[in-house]
Amino acid sequence: MAKRKRLSPPRFETGAQAAPETKSAFPTYPLGIAPTRTMPIAAVAGDAAGRAALDEMSRSMDEARAEGRLIQWLPIAEIDVGYLMRDRMGIDEEEMQTLVESLRARGQQVAIEVADLGEGASPRWGLISGWRRLSALRRIAEEDGAEGRVLAIPRSPRNAAEAYCAMVEENEIRVGLSHYERARIVARAADAGVYEDDAAGLRALFGAAPRARRSKIGSFVRVVRALDAALRFPTALGERLGLELARRLDDEPDLASRLSRHLAEAAPEDAAAEAKLLEAELFRSEAPEATGTSRRPARPAPIELQPGLSCRETPKGLLISGELLERDGVRERILALLREEMGG
Repeated sequence: MAKRKRLSPPRFETGAQAAPETKSAFPTYPLGIAPTRTMPIAAVAGDAAGRAALDEMSRSMDEARAEGRLIQWLPIAEIDVGYLMRDRMGIDEEEMQTLVESLRARGQQVAIEVADLGEGASPRWGLISGWRRLSALRRIAEEDGAEGRVLAIPRSPRNAAEAYCAMVEENEIRVGLSHYERARIVARAADAGVYEDDAAGLRALFGAAPRARRSKIGSFVRVVRALDAALRFPTALGERLGLELARRLDDEPDLASRLSRHLAEAAPEDAAAEAKLLEAELFRSEAPEATGTSRRPARPAPIELQPGLSCRETPKGLLISGELLERDGVRERILALLREEMGG
């Protein structure tokens, strides 16, 4: 029987005499550490897995960007504020300064919304919502002499109507607009061809609003159409005065030109003076005459046919009005009924 040999680990010695050579069943390596070897199939599989992970990440990023779930920093100079007509007509300087101080102290907490106008566009992005935040950040950048940037969510609205709805909804949630501002964006969007007419714009932009509010906005649209160029402080126009204006504009065709002339002549310096002038003109005909005669007979109260549809007698005939008039072909059915009764 052959004698077994005892195996021992390699030894490394310094000096002239080298360690005696010993035979081993295992190869020896410097420091006793064998180099690692990767099998070709394992390397190929690893590369494929890495590429698949990168492709999946890229696909997820593209989906997030397309669906408006990706927030990114954008240069303020690359954002077109005039992409949409703004619903907000202005902002109080004190409110703006408060917002500036808040952004300086805490930074931007809520991203604005922008539309991607394409790689060849300049500016590249169109502002959808967040006008107040963008204005405040631009002011900060100008004061600091720096290139401003803003946190933004790129959106992909299918059309202009969808972009306008997003702008209005954001302002309704965060800082409510005045009735006049709501009515004005309805009129301007209709004028721009975004909607077929004022009624369609009202339904699209404020379809989620309560019926009573939507009816009031519709009344203010008539005020916007008649007096937008004449009013100096339109956002301060109160609800009661605005609704009375709308009613009287329906009844008196010359009222708009008369009010515009008086507003231009008086040039009121503040909202209170403008409101006082409007009230004086509106209720002038109902005030007692200088000779002491009684007031003019009160106008007949409107008769509510059903919620959203009413009629009232006017000097020129019967006036039918209301939000329901613009829905489900009600107007057309009423006209057809009248034609049938008249033998037309």
